[in-house]
Amino acid sequence: MAGTNPFLAGKRILAVDDEQDVLDTIQEALEDSQVDKALDFKTAVELINTCNYDLAILDIMGVDGLTLLEKTVEKGIPTVMLTAHALNAQTLMTSIRKGAVSYLPKEKLADLESILGELLEAMQKGNPTWKLLFDKLGDFFDQKFGRGWREKDREFWSEFSRTYQIGKGIQSRLSHDERIASKGI
Repeated sequence: MAGTNPFLAGKRILAVDDEQDVLDTIQEALEDSQVDKALDFKTAVELINTCNYDLAILDIMGVDGLTLLEKTVEKGIPTVMLTAHALNAQTLMTSIRKGAVSYLPKEKLADLESILGELLEAMQKGNPTWKLLFDKLGDFFDQKFGRGWREKDREFWSEFSRTYQIGKGIQSRLSHDERIASKGI
């Protein structure tokens, strides 16, 4: 590892995946953070309900990550969706709609520490996390999904481009924040 990432140091992170080797890779990549691991949906729900996390990393397929995403958003936990088998434009859009702050292919696990560090830094500074993701991985998505993939869902991406500064995930998380909701915002 290159050294301590100040945006990851001391953070409590939940990693959920049905593959032990993926969880071990995440834990190794995030050695400056406290990483709690869950191999299944039930264990993940128990941890979400009983612990406070700075970030969650959820596999989409093997552990019903999109349902877990709803639970982390309710708890105000910024959540990154991680996938190999569900790497497609539809699950990307669903992740955005349900409140994820990012969507990472498992092929990019080697870059996890730097991507998450930049993500947490962007969140701390109030910068849009999705812009960061598309700046870093836009070409990757174009290769995987095919050029012009956003044209198939033009209305969604047009609206997203106008509102990513205050994206759906942030709006959803804020709607569950009692400090904000009580002010009628």
